[in-house]
Amino acid sequence: MLRYLALLRGVNVGGKKLAMSDLRDVAEQLGYTGVSTYIQSGNLLFSSKESDQARLAGALENEIGERLGLQCGVVVLTRADLDRVIADNPFPDEQNPRALHAVLHQDEVGPEDRAQLAGALDRAAAKGCQDEAMAAGRAIYLHTPGGFGRSELAVQFARVHKTGTARNWATVTKLMGMLEATEADGE
Repeated sequence: MLRYLALLRGVNVGGKKLAMSDLRDVAEQLGYTGVSTYIQSGNLLFSSKESDQARLAGALENEIGERLGLQCGVVVLTRADLDRVIADNPFPDEQNPRALHAVLHQDEVGPEDRAQLAGALDRAAAKGCQDEAMAAGRAIYLHTPGGFGRSELAVQFARVHKTGTARNWATVTKLMGMLEATEADGE
């Protein structure tokens, strides 16, 4: 059995309500084991024999849509994937984990995503925003020392970028700890 982390995009914000108990039920109905969730933003840990992450993401998207009537994107990562996201962090000196967000993608960040990021950076800078962002591997990192909710960069980026799902650095590191703990337990 392989251990995975599924991250749902945009649940329990903006009217997309999803109980984590329902998400766990969907995962179990798909035959996944060792199912658990973390906070209410759609973070699911599970084990499966399936090795195709895109297939796992698609199965979760379809079942959530069919069973719960909710359309949301899903990104599935392994511990190695999340470890790379952490290692690739271009802002390692940031002490406040809520001032750094990783927008995680199912695949490597491509040219279209990079162009959207560059445009958002330009528009935000034109409005006086000094927040920073960089893409690496499967993540786009947003460094917003003044707060994500007040960041013009976050606003500009969200207007154009419709793939991936953002998690603050506190959540990223907590999820890594949970993956490590469940792997150590043999789940």
